[in-house]
Amino acid sequence: MSIFLFFLITYLLTCFTLQKLFEKAGVEAKKAWIPGTNFVEWCKIVGQKPSHALWMLFPIVNFFIWAGLCVDMVRSFGKHDFGSAALAVIFPPYIFWKIGNDSNSKYDGPILEMEKKYFAEIQTAIESNDKFKLQKLRTKNPYQKGPVREWAEAVVFAVFAAAFIRMFLIEAYVIPTPSMEGSLLVGDFMFVSKAHYGIRTPMTVAMIPLLHNTIPYLNSESYLKTPSLGYHRLPAIAEIKNNDPIVFNYPEGDSVYFTTNPNSRRLVWTAEDVRRNPEVAKYAKKRNLRLRPIDKRDHYIKRCIGIPGDVMEIKDRQVFINGKPLKNSENIQFQYLVQGIEVTDKTAQDKFFEKLDEIGVTTAPSVGDISRNREGTGFNMQLSESQKNTIKTWYPNAVISVVEHKADPRTAKARIFPHDARYFGDWTVDNFGPLTIPKKGATISLNKQTIALYRRIINVYEKNTLVEKNGTFTINGQPATEYTFQQDYYWGMGDNRHASEDCRYFGFIPENHIVGKPLFIWFSTRNGNMKNGINWSRIFSGAYKM
Repeated sequence: MSIFLFFLITYLLTCFTLQKLFEKAGVEAKKAWIPGTNFVEWCKIVGQKPSHALWMLFPIVNFFIWAGLCVDMVRSFGKHDFGSAALAVIFPPYIFWKIGNDSNSKYDGPILEMEKKYFAEIQTAIESNDKFKLQKLRTKNPYQKGPVREWAEAVVFAVFAAAFIRMFLIEAYVIPTPSMEGSLLVGDFMFVSKAHYGIRTPMTVAMIPLLHNTIPYLNSESYLKTPSLGYHRLPAIAEIKNNDPIVFNYPEGDSVYFTTNPNSRRLVWTAEDVRRNPEVAKYAKKRNLRLRPIDKRDHYIKRCIGIPGDVMEIKDRQVFINGKPLKNSENIQFQYLVQGIEVTDKTAQDKFFEKLDEIGVTTAPSVGDISRNREGTGFNMQLSESQKNTIKTWYPNAVISVVEHKADPRTAKARIFPHDARYFGDWTVDNFGPLTIPKKGATISLNKQTIALYRRIINVYEKNTLVEKNGTFTINGQPATEYTFQQDYYWGMGDNRHASEDCRYFGFIPENHIVGKPLFIWFSTRNGNMKNGINWSRIFSGAYKM
C-alpha cells in the first residue's frame, strides 16, 4: 500500500494548499477538496479548457498533465522563474503553500490565455510592420526565457520524459550473452514492454535517471535504497504463457560481490554463489557485499518454460509440462562434439569460423559458442538442428554427437538447483525434476525434500523467519507442517540449453521480479561488436518468436 499511500498524502496536501490559491483566484476554497471539480477549476484558473481535466483519468499520461498544471498554476501567480517551476514539479504542495501564505503574491489571471494574447499582439506587430511596438513588446516580454533556461528546460524535460517512459512503458536492452541463441543473439538491441505483464510501479525512488544499478566506470550503485516503496503491479494486458520470452530481475541478485580478478569469468558474484562454491569464494574475498532491492537487480531474459501450478520435468533434454512434451523453440541449441573436420592450420580455421559465423554460430572469443574439446580431437559447439545439418553438408564425414551432461554429486551440490545432493544428486541440466512450480494460494507439506526446493521462497522471497531443527519447522515463531505460497512463480530456461544460466541453477522466478515482454529487435551488431558489422536482417525483427 506504500505507493498508494504516498500518492494519497501528496493529493491531500495539494488539495489543502490549493484552498488559498483558489480563494485568491476568486474560486470557493471548498472546491479544492471535491474530486474532479478541483481539477476542472484548476484548469480554468490557468486558462485551460475544463475538458482538459479528463486527461487526469488516463494512467501515465496524468503524470505529465499534473506537472503541466502545477507549473501553469505558479505562473498564473507571477512566478515565472526556473526555481518555482522546478518546485511545482518536484513537490507542488510546498510552492502552493508558500504562494498562498504570501500576502504579496497575487493572482495575475489565466496564464495560458494571457500568454496567448501577448504573443498574438507580437504577431500583429510583425504583420503590420510596427517596429516600435514590436520592440516594446519584446523588451517587456514577461514570458521571455533566456537561451540557457530554454536549453535547461528542454534537457530536463527530455530526461524526465525518457526516464518516465523507461520506468513505466518501454525500456531498451542489449543481449550480452549467448544464452538465448539462436532466438536472440549477442549484440541484439531490443525494446521490452513493461505494460504487457502489468506495469510494476517503482520501488526505488531515489536514483540517477536512465541508469539501472551501476554508475559506469565508478562501479558504484546509482541509487539510494531509502526511501523505497512497496511492490504493486497494474492490471496486465496479457498473461504469461508457456514458451513466452520474459525479462526479469535476477532472483539471487539481492546480495552481490563485485570482483576485479582477471581470472574470474564474470564481474559480479552472488552471495549464493559464494556460499555454494569455494572456488568462487576466493574471488569475493575482502570485497564488500552489496544488497540490492528487487527492481535494481540485474536483468535476465529467458523463455518461460513453466507457469504457476505446472509440474515441470526434463527427460533427455526434452521438457515435459504436466506430463506432456513442451514444443521446442525452432532454434533451440545444445552442445555437440564435432569431430572429423580438417582445420589443421590457422588459415583453414579462420575460414571455418567465417562459415560458422554466416550460419549464426557465435565465434567471438568472449562470448563464443565454439571451443576445442579437452582431448583436442574436435570442437565443442552450441548448435541448433539446422546448423548441425548445414555443417554435415560441408563435411559429410564429420561426426557430430551431443555432449552428455552426466550427474555429478559435487556439481549438483554447487550448481544444480536445489543444491542438495542428498535428495536431488542425480538431477542434471538434461534430466531434471519433476518439480511443481508454486502458485499463489497453493499449499505444500514441509519435509526434508520440499524444504530444499522451497526454502528460499519461504524465507527470502516471501520474507518469513524460517527455523529448521531436527526435521521440524518453525515459521514466524509458529510450528509449521505446511506452507501456503503468497505469490506466483515461474520457470525460465535459455534456448541455448547447454550455455544458459537459468532456473536449473538458481531456482524459481518470483512474480514480483517480472519486468516485461520483449517486443522487437531495433538494432543488432555481429557478435556484440560494431567492428564486426551489423546484422541488417535482424533489425526490426520480432524478439518473441519461437
